[in-house]
Amino acid sequence: MEFFLDVTFGFAFFYPLLMAYIWMTGAIMYYRRFESKQPTYNQPPKLSIYPMVSILVPCFNESKHARSTFEALVELDYPNYEVIAVNDGSSDDTGSCLEDLARDMPRMRVVHLATNQGKAKALKSAAMAAKGEFFVCIDCDAILDHYAVTWIMTQFINNPRVGAVTGNPRIRNRATFLGRIQVGEFSAIIGLLKRAQRVYGRVFTISGVIGGFRRTALHRVGYWSSDTQTEDIDISWNMQLSYLDVRFEPRALCWILMPETIRGLYKQRLRWAIGGGQVIKKYFGRLCAWNSRRMWGVFAEYCLSILWSYSMLIVLLAWVYETAEHLYRGNIHDLNLSLAPQWQGALLGITCLLQFAISLYIDRRYDHKLFHVYLSVIWFPIFYWVLNWVVAFMGFPKAMLRRRTANGGKWVTLDRGVST
Repeated sequence: MEFFLDVTFGFAFFYPLLMAYIWMTGAIMYYRRFESKQPTYNQPPKLSIYPMVSILVPCFNESKHARSTFEALVELDYPNYEVIAVNDGSSDDTGSCLEDLARDMPRMRVVHLATNQGKAKALKSAAMAAKGEFFVCIDCDAILDHYAVTWIMTQFINNPRVGAVTGNPRIRNRATFLGRIQVGEFSAIIGLLKRAQRVYGRVFTISGVIGGFRRTALHRVGYWSSDTQTEDIDISWNMQLSYLDVRFEPRALCWILMPETIRGLYKQRLRWAIGGGQVIKKYFGRLCAWNSRRMWGVFAEYCLSILWSYSMLIVLLAWVYETAEHLYRGNIHDLNLSLAPQWQGALLGITCLLQFAISLYIDRRYDHKLFHVYLSVIWFPIFYWVLNWVVAFMGFPKAMLRRRTANGGKWVTLDRGVST
């Protein structure tokens, strides 16, 4: 038992350390190869052709944010595009708000669904109504950058095998502590991870808030699925297991709102955790094929992260038991009030700050105010690891036990922050 606890304890504290250096190494390789000597995001290249692009925006009870989202789509740095808004059975005045916007925006059309169908079906409805051979999908509370479509299209035009492109979401509500922590998270974790995954093989997910798709690739895989809680993770795995390439384009920026309450953030991350588990369960059979070996890296990373969450639970229970035993025996001087050993904890802290410094340095090209949040992210390791430990521990069994249904991807009311 003592050997088992030692191994579990070592894995729980050294797994994040190992993964941090793997992410940093991959991200630096990606940066040196694809970003460091390339133009900045506001200097996109001239394209040889400009195919029609349809911007798909599913909306459900979004009258509060719709205007700012669609006003940002009026004059993009791309000459040939249309905007398709889908009112997915909203119970507020989203439908009339979209119609008002369409009257002032010649490029915009509105599709109304009589009942709420969920994001996956709303996107598919928009795709069926669209004229373009390429789609850019964003959420109805997001602000698409002026140059984002052009950058996404550079990937499609230069690489015929590319089926989808994931953009670079940036947090725009930063007034609270949780908001500033998530600014760091999207750079140090999500941005770093996507860069590393592109270098090592495949990406785990196309960002649901900004993703580009080739129509023929979507048709090949049957478009978005509504039988999981996360249609973005589902379509990402479906495409890559169908031997289509998914690229990351860091210069395709999209400014988004994120939860700024503990409850809202927990609900969002739990949904992500459940959806990720559902996708692994759904595609496990295809994943085992030798031709799918390039996906094994992200699959192994997912499995290790789940194993880590349960290892942390064992460590926590062992610490509680040891603490209770010392208190019962009156050995107060022998109490260890820290879960982390001194030198390992210090090494993890230093590694985390190094990871943030590297990620913020890379992303400074896209967000000049990033280093303003550097002091806030000192607390990030505790917050992020605890949150992800809880949602992984809670979400994995729910994903494994929950049956797939046709309406698994229904809309949920989200926390968009206390400040916008």
